[in-house]
Amino acid sequence: MNKLILFFTLLTFSIKIFAEEGMLIPSLLAAFESDMKAKGMKMSVDDIYNVNHSSLKDAVFQFGGGCTAELVSDKGLLLTNHHCGYYYIQSHSSIEKDYLKNGYWAKNASEELKNPGLTAMRIVRIEDVTKGVFFGTEGMADGIEKFKKIKANIAILVLDATMNNGYTAEIKEFNYGNDYYLMVQETFNDIRFVGTPPNSVGKFGGDTDNWVWPRHTGDFSVFRIYTGTDNKPADFSSSNIPYKPLHYLPISFKDRKVGDFTLVYGFPGTTEQHVVSDYLKYIIETERPARIKMRDLSLSVIDAGMKSSDEIRIKYSSKQAGIANGWKKWIGQIDGLRRLDAVQKKTDYEKKYTEKAFTKPEWQKYQNVVSEMNVLTKTFISYDLDYAMGVEYFYVGPEMFKIMRNLEKEMGDYDSLSKTTEIEKIKTKWTLNNTGFFKNFDAGIDKEIFRLQTKEYLTYLQKTKNIDLINFDADKIYDESIFTNEKRFNDFINANYGKKKFKKRVTNDPLYKFYLAVSSYFDRGIILQRNREQARMESLLKTYVEGKYVMFPNDKHWPDANSTLRVTYGQLEGSIPADGVEYTEHTTTDGIIAKYNSGNPDFELLP
Repeated sequence: MNKLILFFTLLTFSIKIFAEEGMLIPSLLAAFESDMKAKGMKMSVDDIYNVNHSSLKDAVFQFGGGCTAELVSDKGLLLTNHHCGYYYIQSHSSIEKDYLKNGYWAKNASEELKNPGLTAMRIVRIEDVTKGVFFGTEGMADGIEKFKKIKANIAILVLDATMNNGYTAEIKEFNYGNDYYLMVQETFNDIRFVGTPPNSVGKFGGDTDNWVWPRHTGDFSVFRIYTGTDNKPADFSSSNIPYKPLHYLPISFKDRKVGDFTLVYGFPGTTEQHVVSDYLKYIIETERPARIKMRDLSLSVIDAGMKSSDEIRIKYSSKQAGIANGWKKWIGQIDGLRRLDAVQKKTDYEKKYTEKAFTKPEWQKYQNVVSEMNVLTKTFISYDLDYAMGVEYFYVGPEMFKIMRNLEKEMGDYDSLSKTTEIEKIKTKWTLNNTGFFKNFDAGIDKEIFRLQTKEYLTYLQKTKNIDLINFDADKIYDESIFTNEKRFNDFINANYGKKKFKKRVTNDPLYKFYLAVSSYFDRGIILQRNREQARMESLLKTYVEGKYVMFPNDKHWPDANSTLRVTYGQLEGSIPADGVEYTEHTTTDGIIAKYNSGNPDFELLP
């Protein structure tokens, strides 16, 4: 039987780690080399991360601003997950060229397809710049002045790191501002689509298997990095050449066995490891269920629509995958946190933390921080839930709200327009944007999402904030609005933009009027209030996390993930997720056939 080995990475990380697990910053690996070799590593840490010669880090890229990808050839061939490339696979698909269903493989360089806006970034170097960020802030009592000084220091450090070298850089905070690291980056802009397996391989298991084990998905897609003739990043050009990398990963066909040393290198997303018990209880019991319900409504419409026609399936495949990914993850989070009795574990640790803080006078600053965070949680969660619901409704729900947001901004600047060239430029921009938007839009689908989610969101506001329900007629709004039909929208822009009547027509549009009425509470109240309370919470979290390092120096501490390059290592093994249940470290082709025979459409094997 062929083994299908998949590795799952826990999104828990450590900077000041003392032992054998966690997501490590690659520049700090030297402290773990002996332990890594004891677990079977044959290379050195210099082979993993080095700024003076090529190393594994030069083959590991951030794809599309979030996913991990890896170079596997000396001609810039890039592997990433199928779901990471899914948006771009979908963008090239049509009824006539259904790459989602049937897959795609470029037979030569001329068939590799360009992807405007897609980037691939490698890390040039990582540097601890905590001292530089805080330089000159010692003894500053004024928080605003201290913030300005830190911001100025960061700007200087970034400028120094990027002077005359073609690189970009950013400085990210770790441990809620206790530590800062500089990330120098090289970003490539000409990334072409090379190939993908059909959905029956790349998306085998669909939502059913997402975030769970055992899994049998052939979760990969293939792209290529192109550069200018100097091997440097360049915008798309037919004269560009495949990137010649500093390092690439050879593909091994050797069998893996239990106990083999394993290294995982990549860009994990974000986590919230340090939240207190009351906040975690709110996440499990209130916030995640509310967001799941909002996505239930959208998915019920999209899933039915995708089954009804190939045209809608192609239009909504990538959007459905994005919505469902978070939805399924949250369902699993709730289940896992409850099974692990996570709230009680948090409570027990907080008791231990507070008791420890009272054992030394110099630890006085940590004595009340847990209770202060739990007290603050009582007010913070109200704003946080309002914010979460608003995000689900305005940013993940009806797609028409994207156009409404752009229009609202446009209306604020409209009266200052004067030059004919400026007006024509904006009209052209609207037309181009509309072409891209409506290519993957179905008014009937969006109207039904609007109907269901609006009812849910307004009911939430009425129950929790005593806000009067706003009457709405989804049919009237979508049938009569200028903006829900591509031809109607473009004709209106071309005939009216730059004229006095434009603003009046927009403000009287039924969809725009409704959007302004509902979004005003979110935009002008909730965002500001939530951000203010979030800042207070993060200030307490900074002290809390500092206390963990100071009072428990021998514990394994797990700062949150923040989309930066990390390494984790260990030995290949299975798991025992529950009493009487044991998983092997690999799955087999027998499992594929068994799932196919279950009759679940997520396990379809043929295109």
